[in-house]
Amino acid sequence: MDSKALQKLLEAVANGGMSISSAMEKLRHLSMEDIEYAHIDHHRTLRKGFPEVIFGEGKTAEQITGIMEKMAAVENIILVTRIDSDKAEHVKQHFPEAVYHKDARVLVLEKHPPQITGKGSILVMSAGTSDIPVAKEAYLTARAMGNRVETVYDVGVAGIHRLFAHRKSIERASVLIVAAGMEGALPSVVGGLVNRPVIGVPTSIGYGTSLGGLTALFAMLNSCSSNVAVVNIDNGFGAGYLAAMINQE
Repeated sequence: MDSKALQKLLEAVANGGMSISSAMEKLRHLSMEDIEYAHIDHHRTLRKGFPEVIFGEGKTAEQITGIMEKMAAVENIILVTRIDSDKAEHVKQHFPEAVYHKDARVLVLEKHPPQITGKGSILVMSAGTSDIPVAKEAYLTARAMGNRVETVYDVGVAGIHRLFAHRKSIERASVLIVAAGMEGALPSVVGGLVNRPVIGVPTSIGYGTSLGGLTALFAMLNSCSSNVAVVNIDNGFGAGYLAAMINQE
């Protein structure tokens, strides 16, 4: 339940349009709801501005569906990350209006399109085509949180001229998310071009000594561009969430 929904409920009680007992029933699980295998944080939208996000990896399809059923009663949007195709297909049998993005392994259920509340725009970039799934997770997260989001893919340092072809989009963005594997150099380059926050996302893409993304992570953490911050390996969701919060300021 968000602040607008709560205000509407309280106004209904105040003007006699809803009984106190009915309001109490709607607010019964305002804090959290225990369904045995999960304690659903219904208060998160009021507290943080966006509903609890379901991490699909490690959960059964039935558990994901059960959590979504409880959330759908009070939330406008539900985001499920790291959900594979089989689980998504099961969920869509219960929520046919949900949209599954196979490349990003993200499922989105929207009752209504999210209201744009971000003050500027967010640009999501990938160094290579192989980094797109992580970048797409960031894109979907930031968009679900009410932001204008653009994408630019496959503009890594191996062909730096490709990056400069998008200079206008880069300079227009309020926040930039840059996903890169291999040597993880792109966030530093982008950071040197703008006076905006750049969120680096190291990906696990690369040959042996990329060490599953550790090389890219270390490179980004040691960036000489002072406006670069870094999230965990393959954590497109975290980058999208953080960018959305920055863009609300």
